[in-house]
Amino acid sequence: MIHPATELRLVSPEVGYGVFASRDIPMGTLVFVQDPLDIEITPEHYGALDVTSRELAEKYSFIDVRGIRVLSWDSAKFVNHSCEPNTMSTAWGFELALRDIAAGEEITDEYGLFNLEWEMDCACGRRRCRGRIRPGDAWSFYRRWDRAVRAAMQAIPRVEQPLIGLLDEVTRGSLDRYLAGGGRYRSVRNLMRPGTRPARAAC
Repeated sequence: MIHPATELRLVSPEVGYGVFASRDIPMGTLVFVQDPLDIEITPEHYGALDVTSRELAEKYSFIDVRGIRVLSWDSAKFVNHSCEPNTMSTAWGFELALRDIAAGEEITDEYGLFNLEWEMDCACGRRRCRGRIRPGDAWSFYRRWDRAVRAAMQAIPRVEQPLIGLLDEVTRGSLDRYLAGGGRYRSVRNLMRPGTRPARAAC
């Protein structure tokens, strides 16, 4: 489920739609939480889809560590990639605001953590734009991404969290222990499917 202070807007005819903050969203806010209403598409189900349905699944879903495609039931599926995103996936099943997101700003995340099956062109226009998003990018950039996630997580207890109730009991307990200093950080590497190879180049 996407944060309630968001709305769907047309970015451009070339990009299509994106998700924008309808009010300020502070650093450390859970912006997306995977919940039981999200649709899970197994490899077998995906293989049985017709061509049009497979194309839609490829465009709007991400692949989790189990190899299952997850299709968000709400506008979360329209969040676009940026090489300098303002949110990022975590190994706790939620995406986190890495910094303060201003009202009217587009919400973006890092597709390099989505277990891509092939390379994608990127024209996000950011200073650190990689030009290509590769299936193994997480192995090149996870240290940088982990630093950003860990810094933002320290703000979780200090900001309003309308989505935190969607975390299951075990996940919530693990998160609370980590934030209290008694649990282990879960690297974003844990989101990657086994056997994923490092990208050819890092920058």
